[in-house]
Amino acid sequence: MRLIYLIGIFIFCSSSAQKILPLDTLKLKEAKDMLADDYGNLYIYKNKDFSFTKYDSLGKQIGKMMLTVPYKVQSVQNPLNVPLFSENAQEMKFVDQNMNEIQKIDFKQKFGFIRMAYVEDLQQLWLLDDSTKRLIQYNFRNDTTINSYPFDISFEDLTDLLVYETKVYILTRNHIRVYNLKFEKLFEAPVNNGKRFRRENDTILVITNNSILKYVPEKGMTPIFEDQEAQIVDKNILSYFEINGNKLYLYNLEKVKKHKQSNEPESQPEIPQQPTEKPVEKADEKPSGAEVKESSSGNTLEKLIEDIPEVQTEAVEKLIN
Repeated sequence: MRLIYLIGIFIFCSSSAQKILPLDTLKLKEAKDMLADDYGNLYIYKNKDFSFTKYDSLGKQIGKMMLTVPYKVQSVQNPLNVPLFSENAQEMKFVDQNMNEIQKIDFKQKFGFIRMAYVEDLQQLWLLDDSTKRLIQYNFRNDTTINSYPFDISFEDLTDLLVYETKVYILTRNHIRVYNLKFEKLFEAPVNNGKRFRRENDTILVITNNSILKYVPEKGMTPIFEDQEAQIVDKNILSYFEINGNKLYLYNLEKVKKHKQSNEPESQPEIPQQPTEKPVEKADEKPSGAEVKESSSGNTLEKLIEDIPEVQTEAVEKLIN
């Protein structure tokens, strides 16, 4: 009975460590980007036909947009108001949960050439104007410029922009740089194939082609998820997602985190100092044969149970540094 119980636990743990989502491989084959909102819905952007499609967690299509020029999806964390920016069209679109356009902002009439835009909230935008080399804080609800800061940086290979708490985060294919609003560089680090930022409360994450990095001010960039064989990766508040071999995999956030912590070297326990006085001891007693057998059996079962978490994490072991 004990053996059957252990096998059952093993099967449950192995199956819960990794999950393949039922999304057609043909839908993933030409995906240029993938994003996941916090409700488990998936968004696939294809550069081939400039299509932007939303699916639920079972692979059912919820909505689709056919765009005429390339757009960059900033974030889908608020599925009721998803912002898309087009450098080619010099405009920003907002779409709702059914992928219907609910608002469009045209930058051509008011600004020079906007290289990148960041939606701070439902009222304000931050714009990098390449023609004037300025960072502009713009209220698009009432069409007013709030602030304008000299920002003479290189716009070469720029992939994303984020402004949070008076800090400006610039992402390129090969670097992340952090500035204050006085254009003073606070931080710089190399990044391979940087794609976009994701902010979770006070945490700033960088999404690359096959990894997710966390910005830690005291330490720099720390990888929290990585798979060199992945085509695309993303995360929401509960899970990591990756497209690998035209299949979509989901990994439980807590299981990956616990596995990573278990692989970190443990600090050596303190060895208690031996007492100087020898305590009074009882006469030596030899355990009976039955007691030895029971102890050995208990140790074997305990060892099997302890080995289960190791088996559980084999499916995600390649993703953890």
